[in-house]
Amino acid sequence: MSSSMAVQGARSIQVAEGRSHLSITHPTFQLSNSAMKTTVDSNNGLVARGGHSNLLVRRPMQIFIFFVGLVLALMFLCNYTSPFGIPILSEYFITPSTTEKNETVLESVLRKASMKDKTVIITNLNDAWAEPGSIFDVFLESFRIGNETQHFLNHLVVINWDQKAHARCQAIHPHCYQIESKSENFTASEAYFMSKDYLHIVWRKIDFLSTVLELGYSFVFTDTDIMWLRNPFKQFYGDADFQSSCDDFNGNSTDLNNAPNTGFSYVKSNERSIWLYKFWFNSSRIYRRMHDQNAFNMIKMHPNISAMNVKIRFLSTTYFGGFCQPSKDFNQVCTMHANCCKGLQNKIDDLKILLDDWRNYTALPENQKQHYSHHSWSVPKHCR
Repeated sequence: MSSSMAVQGARSIQVAEGRSHLSITHPTFQLSNSAMKTTVDSNNGLVARGGHSNLLVRRPMQIFIFFVGLVLALMFLCNYTSPFGIPILSEYFITPSTTEKNETVLESVLRKASMKDKTVIITNLNDAWAEPGSIFDVFLESFRIGNETQHFLNHLVVINWDQKAHARCQAIHPHCYQIESKSENFTASEAYFMSKDYLHIVWRKIDFLSTVLELGYSFVFTDTDIMWLRNPFKQFYGDADFQSSCDDFNGNSTDLNNAPNTGFSYVKSNERSIWLYKFWFNSSRIYRRMHDQNAFNMIKMHPNISAMNVKIRFLSTTYFGGFCQPSKDFNQVCTMHANCCKGLQNKIDDLKILLDDWRNYTALPENQKQHYSHHSWSVPKHCR
């Protein structure tokens, strides 16, 4: 290839390319080097005189500069806070739907069920207790007929130990969460009392509740065989980190000698309660053959708990009764627990009788309820 060059003062250099012929084909045009001349101008840079080389050289550079500028502008606007309270660009991109996409399934369930103060009510369910006509149906019925309790169903999270229980829950309740099991063959309905699977469930429950606390949610945990008859929050202690119902209450809410039943407990989310649940869960390594409640009874007086200043209170059976020690006042009772009872069908039968007792009480005129306050329950009957 040959070329010629002419110098025209200090202003420009013209280059003429030789006889070699190179074609660039485009759907709308053809460009040939033999017909192309370019001029390098000292003021204007590279200027094309022939064909469309000006577009090929300058336009990509302009587009590149435009996009770099646009990216920098977006970065500035997304991190800029308007001093006048005017919505800025980042506010249009950070929407609730974006936040929800970053949530785990558990966080989503808790958020939707939460009260304004980030408190949820939690129960747990297996296949046998979830069957139609079983414990779960009686449990939900108690909320519906209780005094100021129906709205608590909006804040109830049901954790399920197997797929059948989860499917049943989803069919009749809005807030359901299935806990993953390490064993593919695990079936919660086959977890007999104090069996290996049973112990796996109760300790997995403590671990799960620890996670709930770490996510910033306080909770009322309630066994599904507990009937909700009145608003329990009015009877909780405001200064306690952890408070539990009792199988046998001795009259002193601060006395650690009370016999707790942790199947009903109110726990506030804070550093002390999170530590307590981790300490409780880790005690399973020592008390391997105990379930969670017996292990708690062993650790409740541990010096580490007092050193951490964990405030524990025990709830009176006047308000939070059960078959072990029934509430003696219909005008004050909040919950009744089918504790001290063996056999699923026995629980179901006696809980249905209990709800009939409650219906009879609530059907009375107000002036007669005062005289009904110390009326005896018809249960336990089958649970004896």
